[in-house]
Amino acid sequence: MNVQQLIDILKDYPQDTEIEMAIVAPVGEDDQIAVDRYPVEGVLPWEDDEEGGHDQVIWLVGGEDDDVETFMDAIEDDDHDHDHADGHDHANGHGHGHGHGHDHGGDRSKGA
Repeated sequence: MNVQQLIDILKDYPQDTEIEMAIVAPVGEDDQIAVDRYPVEGVLPWEDDEEGGHDQVIWLVGGEDDDVETFMDAIEDDDHDHDHADGHDHANGHGHGHGHGHDHGGDRSKGA
């Protein structure tokens, strides 16, 4: 999904609607899945240097509050510790909106 596609989807919702991420992962081999829900705590521009590509991607960051805080602090510290030759900024544009709850959805079958 690109930024424009996300904007097109979200423009139909009230501006005060809470945004969450639903992380879906398989559980075992019996078509069971687990769903973890987290509020989006930050937005992080990232240069994707894997496999020779140099594309900018946007990460929606969420997770356990302490983990997100540790991650964002580490990214900010990394950004301050060295200068990126290509001028990209990993910490620019993220926000901290802590205080939101999260819900772990447990195991759910794919058909549910």
